[in-house]
Amino acid sequence: MTWEDAQDLADALHELHPDEDVLSLRFATLRRWVMELEGFEGDPADCNEKILEAIQMAWYDLVS
Repeated sequence: MTWEDAQDLADALHELHPDEDVLSLRFATLRRWVMELEGFEGDPADCNEKILEAIQMAWYDLVS
């Protein structure tokens, strides 16, 4: 997975953190959690706010 795989990342994060309040999650925490995912191969330098928002919204769609 890379930063472009928002839906896959959201699915994986939801499995690991099912009770997390997605909309209250700080982007710094979200970024760290993504980089800690098994199978994540994205370059930290490629991450930006737009990408983190896409991951956050994909995750939010799973729980709403």
